[in-house]
This record gives sequence, C-alpha cells and structure tokens, in this order.
Amino acid sequence: MANVVLGVDIGTSSSKGVLVDLSGQVLQSETREHQVDRPQPGWVEMDAAVWWQEFVAISRALIGVDDTVIAVGVSGMGPCVLLTDATSTPLRPAILYGVDTRATRQIAQLTEQLGGDSAILERCGSVLSTQAVGPKLAWVAENEPEIADAARRLFMPASWLAFQLTGQYVLDHHSASQCTPLYDTIAQQWYRPWAEHIAPQLELPPLSWPSEPVGTVTAAAAALTGLPEGIPVITGTIDAWSEAVSVGAQTPGDLMLMYGTTMFLVHTTVDRIDVPELWGTVGAYPGTRSLAGGMATSGAITAWLKGLFGAVDYPILLAEAEQSGAGAHGLVMLPYFAGERTPIADPEARGVIAGLTLTHTRGDLYRAALEATAMGVRHNIEMMEQAGATISRLVAVGGGTQGGLWTQIVSDVTGRRQVVPSQTIGASFGAAFLAAQSVRGEAAVSIEAWNPPNITVTPRPELRESYDELYEMYLELYPATRTLQHALARRQRGLVESSR
Repeated sequence: MANVVLGVDIGTSSSKGVLVDLSGQVLQSETREHQVDRPQPGWVEMDAAVWWQEFVAISRALIGVDDTVIAVGVSGMGPCVLLTDATSTPLRPAILYGVDTRATRQIAQLTEQLGGDSAILERCGSVLSTQAVGPKLAWVAENEPEIADAARRLFMPASWLAFQLTGQYVLDHHSASQCTPLYDTIAQQWYRPWAEHIAPQLELPPLSWPSEPVGTVTAAAAALTGLPEGIPVITGTIDAWSEAVSVGAQTPGDLMLMYGTTMFLVHTTVDRIDVPELWGTVGAYPGTRSLAGGMATSGAITAWLKGLFGAVDYPILLAEAEQSGAGAHGLVMLPYFAGERTPIADPEARGVIAGLTLTHTRGDLYRAALEATAMGVRHNIEMMEQAGATISRLVAVGGGTQGGLWTQIVSDVTGRRQVVPSQTIGASFGAAFLAAQSVRGEAAVSIEAWNPPNITVTPRPELRESYDELYEMYLELYPATRTLQHALARRQRGLVESSR
C-alpha cells in the first residue's frame, strides 16, 4: 500500500482534488464544477455548503483501498467573507473576493475614517479595494444588521474545509494579510483597533502558516469523507498562493501567472514593496512577502464567449483564434467585464471591444479576449517594476496553460519568457505538496523533484512592434471611455433596482 496525500482546492468555477504519492506523482484527480451566484450586478456569492459537499464527494471518489492517506491539504479562492454564528453555522452565503464589488461606498468611508490611503498602506501593505475584507464586513453591518449582530466567526474556503475536518477555527497568515485593514503586515498579527472599529463582535481566528497542521481528522469527518481518522490537516491558504507553491515560484524574483477564471499574479519578495495600485501581503512561508495583482476576469471572458457561440469546443475556438493572428484583425478589448481589480482598482469599469466590423469572426473575438488578458498582465507587471520589483522569472500555471496559445500570446505581448512546469493542475497540487511537507519536513520534500520545468515559452520578436502599438491603444482606451463606462454601470444598477 502506498502512502499518499490528498489536496483539494475550492475555486471560482470548480473544486479540484488530487491524490499524490510522496514522490509527487499524481495518482488520481477529480473535479466538481459549480457556479457562483450573482444576485445583483457587482454581487458574487456562494453557499459554503457546496464547498464541503464537493470536498466530501472528491475525497470519496479519490480514496482507494490500495492507498493510505497520511495528510490532507486544502486551499480555496479568497479573500472571501463567510460569516457564521457562535456555533459556526453560516448566516448567509459567502461574499467572494475582489470580483464582488458591492462595498464601494464602504471603501471610501473606511479610508477616510482610518486616516487615508497612506496610513492603511503603511500598516497593511494594501489600500482598501474590492479585494479587501474590511469594507465587506462594513457593508454587512450597514445592510444586514441582524446578520452582523449574530456574526461571531469569519471563514474562507480553506479554513472552512479545515474546520469541517478537524473542528478547529484557524486562519493562515497569508489569508489574514488580505483581510485589509484587520491585519498588520509588519507585526504579522491582527490589528485589534481597526478590527474592533469595523466588526467588534467577531472572534478573529488564531493564526498559523499554510503548511502547519491545524488539527486532525475527526471521527465524524472520517465517516463522511472516507479519510482515516486522526491524520493531520494543514491550515491551507488562498488558491493563488497555493498555485505559486505548486510550481516552485517562491524564490525572490519569481512571478507566478495563474491562468484561471480570473488572472492572478504573485511576485515573491523578501522586503515589503508598498504601492497603492497593487496588493502587498505576507507570503505562503514565514520570512517571505508578496506583491500581487489580480484581474477580475480572464478565463471568465473566454467561457462567456464560448457560451455565446453555442455548441463549439475550446480546441476549435483556440484554432480559430490562432488563425486570426496577432491583433485579431484590428480589435482591442478591455477585459473589465466584472469591473477591474489591479492596477486600475475600478469596480465601475466595464468591458469594451473596439474596432468591430462586419467582417470580424468569432476567432477574432476569441483572439481579442486572449490578447486583452495579456495586455492586463503586462500592465500589472509594469506597475510592479515601477514600484521597485525585480522580476527575474515568470512561471505559468492553471487550466489556461493547456493548448499553448494563451501562454504564447502573453509572452509575445509582455516580451518575457515563461516557464511551464510538468504539472499545471495548480492549487490542489500545491495543497498536497504543503501537506507532504507538514508530515515529512521541508528538507525531505522538494518542489523541484515534484514538479520540474517542462517547457519554456519564448516571445516572438517579429510581433513585438505590433503588440507595442496595440498595448499603447489598450492603455489609452480605458481613460478615453471611463466616463461612459461608469454611466453604463449606473444604468445597469438602475435597471436591476427597477425590476424588483
């Protein structure tokens, strides 16, 4: 019988699990697709019961009689706001991370109350934005006071799974550092004055590092999941940081690009780099820090287009997009279909497709969407470097790396090489790796052995001039249309309110 570890990640569009032996070989994988709820424009929620139900289903599907699971790793999208009462019963659906933009007014109010952007940035590493937990807690207090009064605990997907498995209420340091402004990234602990100002009734969880065991599988959890009772469960963390672990992007100078429903960028540093357009956090390991960016959509746009186009498979769309060629026959797209997180931090931004004619095809539109994401990646990278980051290596991970076209376009637009490792399954693999480290020790489990480089994507110099020109148009298009985008966003809200 083989000793194995189980890693499970709760993502925006699916939950994924892997069973991995201690040499890093993925023995089995399992996926459960789901959808988030969008009850109003700008609101993105999910029932936490789905997270646990899918974990149970994945665990039971993966565990075989020939395997001995010795540890469990968890990760999930975030930062999310799942509020429960004192018995850890959810009070409402979880409010998701920066794609949920409901708390814009609370962002402005709290920024003023806490001394402005500079004071918050200095203590927390990030200013308040749609990514921050604090304004969403303030929104609940203002709009759902009965829920705020009853709320006693705060969970995210990874900590919710860990709680269901072990009964322990704990959050990892990295996830806490995205709970702006509740966490002090200098002292690396909760900042009680601001936490009590925003949500005085909450019992903030004890803090641990992602690979540290939070507890062991209880008898009740073992009966549901098929896991052995008493094996350790790690604290876990937010999916993008678990993805960075999964591909070894933890050396200062590394930048991980996560190709998923949204696009995430995590740059590992030793020293703090504070810039209001991006997110400064603590890293997945003690002694590391991160400068991060996140786009509100990426794969979400290609999925939207696929839905509009009807019964057509992704390989066909990718082939048509490749045939379209660089520049998509004169299209420039802004990928702000759900507002935008970094670097413009504008929840009222909206998607724009400029240059359309009657001759454009679905391949052109699909190509424009891939190029729009690449332009957003370049914008974030340039902002990081202007802030003082030294980026020496790009590592790609996630479902969008399959097929090769998307990664090639990103390299062509940015002018940078990307390393694509052998295993790109992502956060669930990273969670499994952290679980293996927790039981075998960091020195005994190496990500270089688990997940060596597979290919290097090299930019094509003959496309650089064309993409530089298109990138300048991309940068000009947002400020040129921002006023109109905001007016349309207000109109969209008004249409929803009038239909109630």
